[in-house]
Amino acid sequence: MTAPLFTHSLQVTARMLFSIAAIAFVVFFLIRAIPGDITDLYVASGDLSAGQQARMRSELGLDAGVFEQFQIWSAQAMRGDLGKSLRFHTPVAAMLLDALPHTLTLTGGALLLGLVLGGLIALLACAFPAGPWRRCVELLNVWSIAMPSFCIGIIAVLVFSIWLQWLPIRGQLLMPIIILGLDVAGQVAKPLYEELMDITRRGFVRTARAKGLSGWKIVQRHVLPNAVAVVISLAGIIFGSLIGGTLTMEVVFGLNGVGGLTFTAIQGRDYPLVQAGITWLAISVVIINQLARMVSVWVDPRLRSIE
Repeated sequence: MTAPLFTHSLQVTARMLFSIAAIAFVVFFLIRAIPGDITDLYVASGDLSAGQQARMRSELGLDAGVFEQFQIWSAQAMRGDLGKSLRFHTPVAAMLLDALPHTLTLTGGALLLGLVLGGLIALLACAFPAGPWRRCVELLNVWSIAMPSFCIGIIAVLVFSIWLQWLPIRGQLLMPIIILGLDVAGQVAKPLYEELMDITRRGFVRTARAKGLSGWKIVQRHVLPNAVAVVISLAGIIFGSLIGGTLTMEVVFGLNGVGGLTFTAIQGRDYPLVQAGITWLAISVVIINQLARMVSVWVDPRLRSIE
């Protein structure tokens, strides 16, 4: 059992490293495929002459070829040096570390709320089929599909911050966590409910029911343990979409997280900061997804055969 699991872990790690390298490569070239750089913004505002622009581009290394720039950046990144912000003249790594706690708090809070709420409603719908919980599953599912978190965020600002004045317009985490948490709950409840109902049709569940166990005890003792791997896989998949939602929520609610920092950097053509922010967000998704797969296989080795 140990050797196949170790081999599988090595394969997952190799895929993860390849994905990270490919993401960094693609992001680097896509950023530089966009016309203009930060010196063009200074020229447009009248702060630089043509000669000053040329000197500034040379000092920043923007006059070198794209491949040469990538070689320099990747060598520095391997040493942990992500360069300096072209606008703020501050080490990019330090800026990301300052912004990271805000993003982790928002993402972790929303993911935890969504998993607990969606999982609990799915369990109740499975344990009590005649109750209202199945309708709640469908309602959450429709909410996550039909209601864009960006639009809900703007409405929440208008209602709770401007009209009712219950919450500050900028810097508060309560509403973003609730909005993203409801979206996650909708993504969790439907597939988990279907998986739980599939498990209830198996023989050992029918045996437990014949022994007179209540619906809740059957779900708690027999159904849920067999669905743990599905919950872990769902959490990994949902994390990817949650990263995008986090970026929009940080922009709407003025949070100083990685998403808001990256958005500001994109507006200012701040190449090192954009590169680091987007790469970090993409790498986070890759790592979480791969870790979720590894844990799922460890919990249920049968999943190894379908990878």
